[in-house]
Amino acid sequence: MTERPTRVVDAHVHLWDPARTDWYPYLSHPQAPATADIAMMYRLYDVDIYRAESSRWSVEKFVNVAAATGQHSIDETIELDAEADSRGGPSAIIGGIPPTDTVAEAIALLDRQMAAPRFRGVRPMGRFDGPLPAGEVLASLQDRNLVFELMAHPDQLQVAAEGLAGFPDLAVVVEHAGWPRSASGEEGVLWRQGMTALADLGDRVVCKLSGLAMPLEAMSVEAFAPWLEYAIDLFGVDRCLFASNFPVDAMYGTFDALFDIYSTVTAGLGPDAQEKLFAQNAERIYRC
Repeated sequence: MTERPTRVVDAHVHLWDPARTDWYPYLSHPQAPATADIAMMYRLYDVDIYRAESSRWSVEKFVNVAAATGQHSIDETIELDAEADSRGGPSAIIGGIPPTDTVAEAIALLDRQMAAPRFRGVRPMGRFDGPLPAGEVLASLQDRNLVFELMAHPDQLQVAAEGLAGFPDLAVVVEHAGWPRSASGEEGVLWRQGMTALADLGDRVVCKLSGLAMPLEAMSVEAFAPWLEYAIDLFGVDRCLFASNFPVDAMYGTFDALFDIYSTVTAGLGPDAQEKLFAQNAERIYRC
């Protein structure tokens, strides 16, 4: 049996309530491949449920990542932060940056979220012209010591890397291991090229190892290992961090199954590397 990490800081969780149809309208219209257990994503997911499902893994802290649509993602940040002490988490929050009519409005939304002590950065929440918000918004994130979480598929990773090169002090987290859309050879080529371009930007860019179950339509060592091993070799153990992406990835297996895969793939790296991948890097990046 593979030895488990001593502790876990889960870098990507979505707390949500499908009954809040204004914030999470997509949860009212379940969509997933036939291979998925759709009910495991489209359900109430709160701190108590998360703690129960992750109870065997010594999860000390977790990071909530925006899931409410558009400008509701700002309200989500404020509410989750206000309730975190009484509910037992999250320890850090990645809020939203939705499309806005003006740069000034976007920056105002950043500053509103900065009133929440657990707010650490943003991910795009809505349709932008490309993988990045406006340069002025990226500069504002950099100036405020906030994290930008990149949500881009392999065909846009190189474009994103080119745009991010102009902000050398901006901390960037590449979400979902570069977000491949399938396990095809063509996708793999695009992914490796784009991930190399991002890794070449230096230590400020890190890779969040998460979100592989949906595009691969599986949760297994055989499916995950080629992607995880390549990313860890490319970025190094100091620049990678594991996350559950629950309850989304729960459509393909349990929290135990997912973290067993992570433990198996990294078993040969040793306890110091596992401490970084499972906990320490997330604590550093999200200051929690």
